[in-house]
Amino acid sequence: MTHYTAQHIAGVNPIVAMPFTAHGDVDEKSMVRLLEHLATSGAQGTTLFGIASEFPKLNDHERDRLAQLFVSTLAGSPLYRAMSVTDHSTEQAVKRARDYAKLGVDALMLLPPFFLSPSPQAIQEHIFAVLEAVDIPVMVQYAPGETGLPITPEQMAAIAARYPHAVFKIECNPPVDYTREFLAKAPQASVLNGYAGLYMLQMLAAGGKGVMPGCSFTEVYVRIYRHWLNDEIQQAEALHQSLLPYIQRLMSHCEYIIQVEKTILTRRGIIASDYCRRPGWKLTPEDEQLIHQFIHQFQL
Repeated sequence: MTHYTAQHIAGVNPIVAMPFTAHGDVDEKSMVRLLEHLATSGAQGTTLFGIASEFPKLNDHERDRLAQLFVSTLAGSPLYRAMSVTDHSTEQAVKRARDYAKLGVDALMLLPPFFLSPSPQAIQEHIFAVLEAVDIPVMVQYAPGETGLPITPEQMAAIAARYPHAVFKIECNPPVDYTREFLAKAPQASVLNGYAGLYMLQMLAAGGKGVMPGCSFTEVYVRIYRHWLNDEIQQAEALHQSLLPYIQRLMSHCEYIIQVEKTILTRRGIIASDYCRRPGWKLTPEDEQLIHQFIHQFQL
């Protein structure tokens, strides 16, 4: 069994969507099918309980059950398995981080607390407490658009210096200058980018190590990443350019891209229903046409 370090957390690492039945219950069969699909997609890793997993809409029992299902289904697969710690209390986050590590995940992701605007010092203490609780890699998520929480490159660099098992998922918009500034202060740090891979190639060029998009068209990101690894920069750029108009539109709202990704997964026969728990996003006939065109264009 590989013991993953921060340096192993690289490449294409999609966030797992959360399949529900048409009545809104967790669909475990579809979840297993989705995980088995991701295991053969060419991705390097995958992460459960990100924003794209609709984590705020799950209860604790569902979360515990899904965590076990995730680890057992992907046991022996080539993917590194990560789970996100999203608790807003430091005590709970530390407990959950230890529980997930005990369960056998290879890495964690950490969404810093933002509800009721905690002080920068409280947020820093929360991040430090989770990093001190485990020795597996922890991806510290920086999503100020979603959380309203700014963290400076200096603060990030302080985390990187103190904790060599920290990895940084940077998804401010745009993230490239921020990443350059951060890596100038912490050249040893590993950076991944989310945000549907909008800035995937610029982030790789700036020193990033990978991308964490949604999971409905993972193969497209894998193709781009392989071109980039093989120094086929023109092919990588051409493929990314053809993806951009779609993801630029979809990233206008988080719930919008979550719904579209699930509809793509359903159209591809990977999950049984594209139901999103409410409140969510209603697709228009134009969206439906766009999804049809997308699947056809990228031969999914």
